[in-house]
Amino acid sequence: MSASERVRLDAFGRVKRGELTVAAAAELAGLSLRQARRVWKRFRTEGDRGLVHRLRGKSSNRRLSDDVRDRVMKRHQERYADFGPTLACEKLAEDGLALSPDTLTALLKARGLWQRRRRRGRHRKRRERRACLGSMVQMDGSHHDWFERRSGQCVLMVMIDDATNRTYARLYPAESTEAAFDVFGRWVKRQGLPRSLYVDRHSIYRDEDHPEKPTQFGRAMKDLIVELIQAHSPQAKGRVERRHAVFQDRLVKELRLRDINSMEQANAFLEGAFLEELNRRYAAKARQEQDLHRAVDGQTILEEVLCVQEQRVVGQDWCVRWRNRWLQIDGRHAALKLPRRRVLVKHLSDGQLIVAHKGERLTCRELAAKPAPAKRKRVVVNNRRWKPGESHPWNRESARRAGPPVSLAPATPARDLQAGRNREVG
Repeated sequence: MSASERVRLDAFGRVKRGELTVAAAAELAGLSLRQARRVWKRFRTEGDRGLVHRLRGKSSNRRLSDDVRDRVMKRHQERYADFGPTLACEKLAEDGLALSPDTLTALLKARGLWQRRRRRGRHRKRRERRACLGSMVQMDGSHHDWFERRSGQCVLMVMIDDATNRTYARLYPAESTEAAFDVFGRWVKRQGLPRSLYVDRHSIYRDEDHPEKPTQFGRAMKDLIVELIQAHSPQAKGRVERRHAVFQDRLVKELRLRDINSMEQANAFLEGAFLEELNRRYAAKARQEQDLHRAVDGQTILEEVLCVQEQRVVGQDWCVRWRNRWLQIDGRHAALKLPRRRVLVKHLSDGQLIVAHKGERLTCRELAAKPAPAKRKRVVVNNRRWKPGESHPWNRESARRAGPPVSLAPATPARDLQAGRNREVG
C-alpha cells in the first residue's frame, strides 16, 4: 500500500469499529463525501484489498505500445542519438512519433543508453537580472566545431540581453576586433545602443600590457557612450555562457539535419529561422516595460566609429601610409599645411580608408604603388689636391715677377788652385 492508502485504511478501520462516521473519515483521508462512500462500500465487501488502486500491477492505459517504443528507439539511435531529451522529442514529433521528454528518458534508461551528467562546483551568489531591456547586453565568442568537421573552424559571436534573454548571434572566421565590431553594429541597427556591454577580459576589450589605454573596441564604446564592463570570471556572465550551451546543442544538430556546410549558409539560417524560434521559445519578460536602448546620434556615422582608427604622419609629398597602402591627400587642403602633422586614418570594415584632420574629412585617393622619391641634385665633393700647370696665369705671373732665370758663374783660377791642393793633401 501507498502512504495515502494506509491513511484510508486507518480511517475506514475506525469507521468499521464505530469510532468515526463516514463524513469524518472522508475529511481525515482527504476525500469528498461521495468518494468516501464509494471507498467505504468497497472496503466492506473486499476488505483491505478494496482500498488498493484498481490499476495496481496493470499496464497504464496511456502506455506506448511495444511497436511504437521500438520505432522511437530505432529512429532515435539512427538520427538523434546525441540529442538531449527535449530536442530529440521535438524532432521525433516532426517525424510523427510524439512523446514527452520524461518518457524518452525512461526508455533510454531502461536500455542503458542514458547517463545523468552531474555538474558540481563552488557556491556562487546569483545576480538578479536587470530590470529593463537594453540596460545591459552580454557579448562573448563561442569556439566550437559547428560543422562537425564538414568545414573549417569558426566562432559564434553571441549577444544576449540580460533582462529578457533576447539573443542575436552570427558566425565569423575568428574572434577578432572586426568580428566584435560587426556583431555589435548589427545589434545596434536592430535594437539601438544599450546602456552597458558586459564582456570578458579578451585582448579585444583589454590591453593587459597597458590596462589604462583603451583598445580599439574600448575607444569605440567610449565614443558611443556605452559603458564597457569586463567580467573577472566566466560565471559572472553566466547568461551568455548558458546560451552557448544551447547553441552548441541545438544549432549543431540543425546544421547537420539541413546539410549546411558553410559559414554563409549557416548565417543565412540563423537570420532566417533559428534566432526567431530561439527568442520565441526562450525569451523572458522584463520586470519593467521600458526600453533603455538609444538611437544613434544623427551626426554619428556608425560605420566610421566601429572601425580601426590610428594616427599617421603626413609626408612631405602629402602622402599617408597605412599598412603598405598609400593615400595621396588632395591639393585643395594646402592651407592646412599638413606635412609632418598627424592625421586620423579610419579603416572601415569594407576596406575603405578615410583620412580626417581635426574632425574634418580630407579628400584623398589611393595610389597604386609606393610614390617615387623626389630627385635631388647630386653634390660633387672633390677632395683631391690641385696644382696649377705651367701655362696657368698664376705661374706666368710668378715667372714675370722673378725675372730671368739665374745661371751659375764659371769657376775662378783661385778656386781651381785650392781644389788641386786639396787633392794633393788627400
